[in-house]
Amino acid sequence: MFVLFTFLAGVGAGSVGALLGLGGGIFLVPILNIGVGLPIGQATAISLITVISTSNFVSLTSAGRKFANVRLALVLQVFSVAGAIAGTFLLDYLSPGGQERVFGATAALVAMVMVSRLNHRNVLHGVVEDLGTLGGRVEDPETGTEVAYRLRRLPLAVGVAGGAGVISTLAGVGGGVLIVPALNSWCGVPMRVAAATSAAIIGVTAFPGVLDSYARGNLTAPMLAAGAVLGAMVGSRLGFWVGAKVKVRSLKIFMALVLAVVASRYLFFK
Repeated sequence: MFVLFTFLAGVGAGSVGALLGLGGGIFLVPILNIGVGLPIGQATAISLITVISTSNFVSLTSAGRKFANVRLALVLQVFSVAGAIAGTFLLDYLSPGGQERVFGATAALVAMVMVSRLNHRNVLHGVVEDLGTLGGRVEDPETGTEVAYRLRRLPLAVGVAGGAGVISTLAGVGGGVLIVPALNSWCGVPMRVAAATSAAIIGVTAFPGVLDSYARGNLTAPMLAAGAVLGAMVGSRLGFWVGAKVKVRSLKIFMALVLAVVASRYLFFK
């Protein structure tokens, strides 16, 4: 029964991961922790495994390849992995309750950032020749035209990637909950590009957390992990189908609502 429930949770997590580049952990961890009753350490371990599977699936799809900024992903991945490794050492000083508070505070912060930039679109109008080293051009599904963007505040993006790596290990969310809003809200990257680029980063970022979880004995429910991974693969395809039919503003509203509910549960109703 729990395996089926975890599979369905994985479907939801995979859908959210494909839609928003979050890896789905922000959705899966509370379901496993609160719904199934797993300790937070085991819930984050299973979540990180599904993050890896979702990242690989999204990165290999045509939509993922079309929107992902590979050069930017490679730069940010160096810092996100370093942060994830640092997070494994911080876990020695963090109680399960502390992990839950980190998870809730992260969700609340990101929800506020997304709402504050709800109507902002990061596209350059007119003929643009100089996009910088990490800028790019993509087709906008909403208008059917090619749009350009230029990366701004690279040091901020790098710093957020490092922090996202730490959060990935501590909260089991893959780091996309920080990377996507930061790239979209502060660094001039369109929402769909930010999501696809994040999806390319978070799988590798999750590896240190998975290895550390194994060493700590938190990977003790292989059937639940398998169910979550299979669900995430199904959900990823569903997420791409839905994402092609909704507006970016709607994606931001949905993301903010999910994060606000999760944050409230962990910060105020534990």
